[in-house]
Amino acid sequence: MKYILRILFFGLLGILARGYYVKELLDYKDGEKIIGLGVLFGAFVYLPLFLYHRWKDKNIADYTLTDENMRKMSGKEKGKH
Repeated sequence: MKYILRILFFGLLGILARGYYVKELLDYKDGEKIIGLGVLFGAFVYLPLFLYHRWKDKNIADYTLTDENMRKMSGKEKGKH
């Protein structure tokens, strides 16, 4: 999955670079369309895959503010002085 994400990331950068190239040197409207498609690809394809890869083995309860986690952060364990 790590290598797929890297390939997609560099592909995304290539799409955006191509869009800016086309926008500046060839045709403004076509460049804007290419940039827009690159942004959509990044937001709806790359970002969900990246987030899934980073969070797949994590416990979400470790990252939420529950009463138990608040006591751990403040250093006050229940029953301990």
